[in-house]
This record gives sequence, C-alpha cells and structure tokens, in this order.
Amino acid sequence: MTVTWTTRYGASPAQLGRMGTEELRSEFLIPGIFAPGEARMAYTHVDRMVLGGIVPTDASIEIGDGAEVGTATLFQAREGGIANLGTGAGTVTLDGQAFPLGPRDVLYVGRGAQEVTLASDDAGNPALFYLNSVPAGADLPHRLVTQAQSKAVSMGDEAKSNKRTLRMYIHPEVMPSCLLLMGITDPAPGSIWNTMPPHTHVRRMEAYLYFGMSEDDRVMHFMGQPQETRHLVVAGGDAVLSPAWSIHMGAGTGPYAFVWGMTGENQVYQDFSPVPVRDLR
Repeated sequence: MTVTWTTRYGASPAQLGRMGTEELRSEFLIPGIFAPGEARMAYTHVDRMVLGGIVPTDASIEIGDGAEVGTATLFQAREGGIANLGTGAGTVTLDGQAFPLGPRDVLYVGRGAQEVTLASDDAGNPALFYLNSVPAGADLPHRLVTQAQSKAVSMGDEAKSNKRTLRMYIHPEVMPSCLLLMGITDPAPGSIWNTMPPHTHVRRMEAYLYFGMSEDDRVMHFMGQPQETRHLVVAGGDAVLSPAWSIHMGAGTGPYAFVWGMTGENQVYQDFSPVPVRDLR
C-alpha cells in the first residue's frame, strides 16, 4: 500500500486576486484524490483540515499514523468523517471494531481512535473512502450513519436549474460531533447549479469533493470574494478548499454530486450571508 501526503497553504483575499490559473489550482485544488491501492492525504492550513482519498484493493490500508499532524496517532486530537463514495462496499476498522460501509454511508470517527484500517469487500469493485478530519476538543463515540439514516432536505428551484437534495450525515440533527459537519448533495436531473444563491459563512471553512461524474464532464467551481470572483475547472475525484471569506457555487456540464465538509467556530448551518447573484463580479 502507498500513503502519501501533500500540503495546501491557502491564501488571503488580496493574494487570490493576483493568482493565475496554476497558482490558484496549486493552493485550493486537490486533484485526483482516489487512486487504486493508495491513500492520498492532504493537510491544509485552512482551519487545519485533513482530506484523504483511500482506495483499498487487494490489501487493506492503515492510516492511523499521526506523524504528519504532529501527534502519535492521526486521531489523537482529531475527529473525522469517512464516506464511501464507490459502488462497492468496504469496512473501516477502528481499534478492532469493524464498521461495514455501503455506498453513500458515512462513519464518524471520534477523537482518540488509534488503529484505523480500511478494506474493500471486492478488489475488482473497491470502496472509495473519502476522509475529512479536523481538530476536536471533545470525545464522542464512533458511529456509522447509513444513507437511509441521513436527513434529506430538498432545496432549490427547477426553473433556475438549481433543484437539489442535501443529505446531512455528521450534523447536530443526525450525528453530533465536536466541530465537523459533513454531508452529500445531489443536483436533480436537469439542474446544474449547486449552493445557489452563493453565500459566505465567515465562521466556517468548507471543502467540496466532486464525484459521480463522467470522464468528459467538469464542474466550474466559483470562489473568491463576491466583488472579485475566480473559478476552478474541476473533474470527478477532485477536492476544492473554500476559505471562510470565499463564496462557493458550481455548475456542471453533466450529472455530478459532491460531499461537503465544514469546520470552524460553530455548527449553525443557517449562519451564512447570502450574496445576490446580481452583486457578483
């Protein structure tokens, strides 16, 4: 197995306005997070979130080492969420306790987990495990939230091409955590826009992982301050970091879904500032 780490430093609003395409992508995009037989991990200085894509095939993959975050084990001072975004099932074992994850299931990993091992049921159709991990100040028990147990919320307007279903997994209304929020959003057939109208939430950063896309499709992910926006062209399996001061919205050239993960000062989902589309620049 191969476990690799990269680092993202982010930027200030003033720096973002001067960035070209490659510099913007190098700081805010984590491309190709899923690779067979590998764990691709990224540490970001944007609220110290860790993102990871883990794809076990013939052998299981262990990600419990905390060397890259300065602790004895990865979850010594962190909590996390692990979503299975593949069509195949898998198992996450936390200190000997096994949790089976079917497609679209999410496992909450409480602070203090030491041995974390991920495996696929079928190497030919492996699970695609996606991790979000953030610093935590409380000990909460591990818990599996299946897709059926998530809370679905319908949003948007078909006439504006932004109708979508948001599923809450790690959220105070479903699965309590210390600071992490995590869920999955699916635009309705024929709708292309997500998170519309755009907004900022200055007390929380957010990370998006786009998936369920054909190889030829892309999502145009918009970010930046409302008066000076930028965009990233995103493929399936790419993750995007969205600082607290940045808007976030996207439009796809074909069907797609995305995982959203947040951390910051609070978990109040409604604590955001809408930005009228007419005010964007």
